[in-house]
Amino acid sequence: MNKPRHFISLLDLSSEEFRTLIQRAIELKNTRNPDFQPLKGQVLAMIFEKSSTRTRISFETGMANFGGSAIFLSPRDTQLGRGEPIRDSAKVISSMVDAIMLRTNDHATVTEFAEHSSVPVINGLTDLLHPCQLLADMQTYFEHRGDIKGKTVAWIGDGNNMCHSYINAAIRLGFNLRIASPEDYLPDTDIVKSAGNLVQLSNSTMEATKDASLIVTDVWASMGQEEEQQLRIRAFKDFQVTQAIMDNANSDALFMHCLPAHRGEEVATEVIDGVQSVIYDEAENRLHAQKALLELLMCT
Repeated sequence: MNKPRHFISLLDLSSEEFRTLIQRAIELKNTRNPDFQPLKGQVLAMIFEKSSTRTRISFETGMANFGGSAIFLSPRDTQLGRGEPIRDSAKVISSMVDAIMLRTNDHATVTEFAEHSSVPVINGLTDLLHPCQLLADMQTYFEHRGDIKGKTVAWIGDGNNMCHSYINAAIRLGFNLRIASPEDYLPDTDIVKSAGNLVQLSNSTMEATKDASLIVTDVWASMGQEEEQQLRIRAFKDFQVTQAIMDNANSDALFMHCLPAHRGEEVATEVIDGVQSVIYDEAENRLHAQKALLELLMCT
């Protein structure tokens, strides 16, 4: 039996595949055809260790649009939450469904699950990477500004899973990424090194955003880090995306945030609700980009 194709990281796509997937997502968005049901009769199992709005709705809607169905599974609903070995769960669940999406804490959970699954496994988010969000972000940029190759992107804030996936996107799509983070919150050293000279680290938001075409941020304390909230507010106080920072970038620079956002913390209200912000297009594009991904993994 052929091994299934998984989507654990953006690096699982070639540069050409990434661009093709973006164009397919745009096409699916612009030509919504209720009669196009390539996943009729197929089932996606969605395993959530972490709560979700956009991930759950987009995958569930995407499967329904394509004529398939999705099953929502939380740790409370399954033996995974009671300590069943991951390999056993992977073998059993994959024998009954056509693909599996996991949104989990530990990245090793997804990689081990994929190793023992007989169907495609999709990383819906881990503590290390958030590749599905980057499909939507890049689709949004391409829709508004065309190809991102050779452009400069500024990441402001925590060197977290989103930041790591931006590094992987830079590798595949050939843009320059400047990361401005407090010293104790820099991205993973090996992931930074993997991008070579495409990534530059900075502790200055102004330096990072000069000539940038896209500015991106995320919450200062992600799920599971709430107890660090006050510590992080102090550490990140000089890393809020303000209008002055947007004005320092290119005049046509876009602002993105994967949401949920804390207005007045990582981003000023006037920026996130301003004319350069494309956060709602970005959120909607989770649906279209993931439909293109589901089609790629489940129809080929």
